[in-house]
Order: sequence, then C-alpha cells, then structure tokens
Amino acid sequence: MSMPLALASLCLLLLFNGCLASRQHIFGQNKEWRLNQLEAREPDNHIQSEAGVTESWNPNDPQFQWAGVAAVRRTIEPNGLHLPSYVNAPQLIYIVKGRGVLGAVFPGCAETFEDSQPQQFQQQQQQQFQPSRQEGGQGQQQFQGEDQQDRHQKIRHIREGDIIALPAGVAYWSYNNGEQPLVAVSFLDLSNDQNQLDEVPRRFYLAGNPQDEFNPEAEFYIRQGKQGQKGQQGNGNNIFSGFDTQLLAQALNVNPETARNLQGQNDNRNEIIRVQGQLDFVSPFSRSAGGRGGQESQQEEQQSQREKEEKQREQEQQGGGGQDNGVEETFCSARLSQNIGDPSRADFYNPQAGRISVVNSNQLPILRHLRLSAEKGVLYNNAIYTPHWHMNANTLVYAIRGNARVQVVNENGDSILNDEVKEGQLFLIPQNHAVITQAGNQGFEYISFKTDDNSLTNTLAGRTSVLRALPDEVLQNAFRISREDARNLKYNRQESRLLSATSPPRGRLMSILGY
Repeated sequence: MSMPLALASLCLLLLFNGCLASRQHIFGQNKEWRLNQLEAREPDNHIQSEAGVTESWNPNDPQFQWAGVAAVRRTIEPNGLHLPSYVNAPQLIYIVKGRGVLGAVFPGCAETFEDSQPQQFQQQQQQQFQPSRQEGGQGQQQFQGEDQQDRHQKIRHIREGDIIALPAGVAYWSYNNGEQPLVAVSFLDLSNDQNQLDEVPRRFYLAGNPQDEFNPEAEFYIRQGKQGQKGQQGNGNNIFSGFDTQLLAQALNVNPETARNLQGQNDNRNEIIRVQGQLDFVSPFSRSAGGRGGQESQQEEQQSQREKEEKQREQEQQGGGGQDNGVEETFCSARLSQNIGDPSRADFYNPQAGRISVVNSNQLPILRHLRLSAEKGVLYNNAIYTPHWHMNANTLVYAIRGNARVQVVNENGDSILNDEVKEGQLFLIPQNHAVITQAGNQGFEYISFKTDDNSLTNTLAGRTSVLRALPDEVLQNAFRISREDARNLKYNRQESRLLSATSPPRGRLMSILGY
C-alpha cells in the first residue's frame, strides 16, 4: 500500500518540478538583459482602421521583453466596432475616455440575454432565408424557426475609469455607442501561467482582415506572400481564413459564399469597422444599444448600482466560506470590471496632494485567477508619490494626463530611470526597485498595471514608512545622524502615500537619502 503511494508522490513531484523548470525556462529567456537603463516610451506601431486607430508598444523593447509584458492603446470612433478577438495572455483594459459596450464570450456559459421578435418580423426573415442547396446537392436550412430570437451572452456597459479583466483565450468585442472617441489601454502579462506559448503577444481575430498590431511591418510582407499563393485558403487574416472554404462551409452548415465572408476575403476595413446604422442587441438598459444623449446619465447610474449589487453578492459568498463551484460561478456570472476613476472610491486621499484607487483580488475576485491588479492615481500640482517599492510585482505605468518627474533606483543605488514622463508614455518599475514621482505644474494622472493580484507596497516616507517603523538608535547608527535628526526623519511627514508639495526641512538628511 505504501509503495503505490510513494510512487504516486514521486510522479507528482517530478511533474511539478518539470512544470516549474519549464515555466522558469520560458520566463528566464529574456532575463539576460541587465536592468541598467529604463526609458519612458511612446507607442512604436500605428495602425489606421476604418473607424479607429490601434497603437502598440514594441514588445521586443528590452525592458518590456525582460518583464514579459505588452501594451496596446486603442481608439474607437463613435459607432465603431472592434472585431471579436482573443489573446494568448491575461489582460487588463483601462477605459481612458468615452463609453461603450463590451461583450466577452466564455465557453460553456449560457446565452442569458435573449429577445423575442415580433411574429411579422419572423415571417419576413423566414421568407428571406429559404432553404437552399449547395453545389454538392446537400440541402441546408439557413434559418430555423425556434432560433429566430436573438440570444447572446452577457453584454457589459463600460465607461471612463473602468478596469476590465479578461483571461487568456477569452474572445471579446467592444463597440462605441457614445458621442466621443472611446480610448482604452490594454496590458498583457505574457509571463503569466495562462500563457503556454512563448512570450510573444498574439491576437487571434474571429473576423475581418486585420493587421498584426504588434508587428505591422512583418505583417505587410506576410500579406504580400499570401497574395501570391493559390489554393482554397482565403487571403484574410483571421482564424477562419486558413481553413479550406468548402470544409468550413460544411462544418458551419452554410453556403460557400458565407464561408468566404467569414474568411475576410477582400476586406480592407482592418480591425475597427464602422457599423452601418447603429448596433442593436439585447440590453437591460435600453431597447437599442445605440441610445445616446439623455440615456447616458441614467445608464451610468444603473451601471454603478449594478456594480455595487454584484460586489455585495460576491462579498456575501466569500463571507459564507463558499469556494468557487464550477464554470457557472467562476466565469459565467463573474464580475469582470470595476470603476476606479470615480473620486468617491479613492483608497488614499490627501486634499493637498491627490488620490489613489486600487483594485485587486479582494475587490474584483476574477483577478485572483489572472494574478493581476491595478492602481489609478491623480497627483495634484507638484505633489509627490512617496518613495516606495513594490514587494511582489513588476509594474507598468501609463501616463493618462499631465507630466511628472520619475526616478527609479536599483539595488546598487544607481538611477536607472530619471526622466520627465509625459501624457501617453509608458514606463516600467521592476519589482523591489525604489521609485519616486513628482507631478508637474499641471498635475499627473496615471494607471498602473501590476503582475500580482494583491500587490504590496513598502514606503520610505510618511507615517506608514519603513523608516518610521525602525527604532531611533537603528537610524542613528545606520545613517550616522543625531537622535534629533532621527526623530525628524521619522516624524516630519504625517501623510501616508501622497505627499503635499510643501517640503520638510532640508539639509543633511535629504542628501543622505539622495533627494
């Protein structure tokens, strides 16, 4: 009895070590580059679509490659639709500006949004879609009576300040039903366990003929090669385009012409297309998703109330000691977003310095599966984000508005980033590296993405700092200062995370700290 148990334990141990070694090998491929110089970067790639623009940061940039992360900024014009797609890594999406709707498709989940259409409309549809025969003689029913009503999975309304969490491989689409551009920044964690491929960002489209948003130049040559190929494959760039047209038509029970449309042949609209008229689907807010104007404030209030109810339900489930129980509870009814842009939801607030809102797995449980979290901050004019380090996560920071001076210091005391970060730029803060940020005259607003679902921060100044936690005599001997200076060092700042522009007494202590 003990021999089989020992053998099973040995097999599990070898399997775990093998997976861990494989994971470390993948994660360690890009670690040869030394963290001796960081740089705030603007997007490198620019792709114009019919109804929007996609910009991405070069994933081969050494600092992003080292951290195993990638980022995209997407601008969708009013009435623009970002085609359904999925990526090979978990991602967080922050809505910088605008409002719209987002649909995420989870496998195995029910189509809980459904609409019963008028009988007259059903009869018109039946007349339009009569049974037809393909070239091979096989009869196909194009429209079945019991499926005439529209059914689809849950649709979520999104607005400025929302952070949206999506697991790897989950297909999603987004639509701008507002009156101004919808701007979103996406963060991909390529070193996450959910990515079993290499650390190259890959987006798989379910429709259209889009370009590779991370490497459009290479995509151009690939397209040129495709045009010279002959055969049954389409010349699109979505996952249907590589299949044999006849086989695809047979699998979907449609005619070959429809199959060719699925393959994106001769489609030059790219990845963000303009909807003819307005996109109409089943929505709890209104009959038509295209509703604008006076409905927006009402939708925002309803969305906020819905978020509160969902959060309360999740807290009650956690308080009851319940664990995740299958697909139905973990993903089908999961809350994917939370608004962290609302000032009333700030976790840290200083009237003279600004505010910070944090979202982690405690507030948004799905982040526990993704192992990601985020932080939204607003620094007032010349305010300082106290010097600190992130204990268990790499951090990617996107500047939403304004500008700030940022310094990042490594383990040798070298400043590997000392730059003015401007609106639209992105920069990396490696784990355990100390960082200090001071807003410019116009203030500074940012969103940061972190590679742990419960990121921990240790501060170097303020009432919760590591310096205040140390005994006076430890500070005296460590810094070779007097007891009075040690007391000043500990208690000159009464704020916590955000420090006002008014500086404490300067002198030898500030020079010791290197500021």
